[in-house]
Amino acid sequence: MPVNVFASADLDWMDYLDKKKLLKDDSRSNLLGNRLVLIAPKESKLGNVTIGQDFDIARLAGDGRIAIADVLTVPAGKYAKTALQKLGGWAAAEHKLAEAVNVRAALEMVGRGEASLGIVYETDAKVEPRVKIVGHFPEDSHPAIIYPVALTATAKPEALNYIAFMRSNAAKMIFEKYGFTFLIKPTS
Repeated sequence: MPVNVFASADLDWMDYLDKKKLLKDDSRSNLLGNRLVLIAPKESKLGNVTIGQDFDIARLAGDGRIAIADVLTVPAGKYAKTALQKLGGWAAAEHKLAEAVNVRAALEMVGRGEASLGIVYETDAKVEPRVKIVGHFPEDSHPAIIYPVALTATAKPEALNYIAFMRSNAAKMIFEKYGFTFLIKPTS
């Protein structure tokens, strides 16, 4: 099936497609931003957790597991690993990780109570009623979470309308309702 628009939570994938000349020139923009958060099951006794240098997530997890997206292939997992490494908690946490195929699967593990903590995107946590956000990772603990969007090199002309909508004030309101940060000035 032909693809007209590519959007990703990973700048590396967008760069890869760009280098392979699979994107339409000058159609790329860094549209949205997100945050990395620490979550716990809704019924957890954990309250607000301050996340900073020497963050001991392993101790915080106790006997439980820490749900995280795959740290080698999934953007949310890569961001989480980077944050834990920078904050000094990776070595202790590594043996408690429950790596999932994607960020939604990590969210689901916490929602079902299979993990006592999880690291996911704020936007995902906000739409899952079985979890609560207990902490925000410092923005300087990992690369900025940016969602680039671009037309593919083979995009049909009508895809321009979709991209135009994604950059509009109407789309901005929708994205912000779900917790995204709109990184560009709306075009209409």
